[in-house]
Amino acid sequence: MGYVALVTAGILAGPWLAGLVDFDMRPSKEPELHRMVLTATAVYIVAAALPFVPGAEVGLALLMVLGAGIAPLVYLSMVVALSLAFLTGRLVPARTTAAGLDALGLQRAHALMLQLDSLDADARLQLLSISMPRRFVPFLLGHRYLMLALAFNLPGNTLLGGGGGIAMAAGLSGLYSTTGFLLTVVIAVAPVPLLFVLKAALT
Repeated sequence: MGYVALVTAGILAGPWLAGLVDFDMRPSKEPELHRMVLTATAVYIVAAALPFVPGAEVGLALLMVLGAGIAPLVYLSMVVALSLAFLTGRLVPARTTAAGLDALGLQRAHALMLQLDSLDADARLQLLSISMPRRFVPFLLGHRYLMLALAFNLPGNTLLGGGGGIAMAAGLSGLYSTTGFLLTVVIAVAPVPLLFVLKAALT
C-alpha cells in the first residue's frame, strides 16, 4: 500500500508541477519561473536520492505530463540523485552500518560488515565469493555493474529500496568505483528520457 501511495503521489505531482510551469510567461515573471523550476528540481533530486522513494516512477509521470521538453532535466536530476545516494553510502562508516544491522537483529550481516570494514574492493570481492552461495554469487559479482544497471531499471524496484536505496547500498558495499558507478548510472538512466525525445522528434 505504501508503494502504491508513493507512486500515486508522483503521478499527482505531475499535473501540479505542470500547473506551476504553465502560467503567465511575461518577462517580469521569468525570475519567478526560474525559482519554481529550481525548487521543483531540488525537491525531485532529494526525493529520488532517498531509499524506497519511486524516483523513476515520479520522473516518468513528469515526462508523461510535461513531455519531451523536460526530459533532459529529468535525466540530469536522476543522475545527480543517484550519485548523491551513492556518495552518501560511501561516506557512511562501515561500523555505523554494522551497528544498524545489529540493532535490526541481523547478526550474520553485522558480522560480515565488520569483516568487510578493513578490506579493499578486491579483498571484499574475494570474501563475498567465499561467504555467499557459489551457484550465482560469482556471476553476480563478476557482472556487478551490469546487475546494477538492471536493478535501476527493474519494474517495482522500490521494493528493493528504489534507485536511491540501490545506489546507497552500492556505495556502502565498497565494490563499485566512483567512476564505474557514474558511467553505469549515465547509461542506465538514459533509455526512458531518450525514448520520449525520439518520440517527440518523430511526431
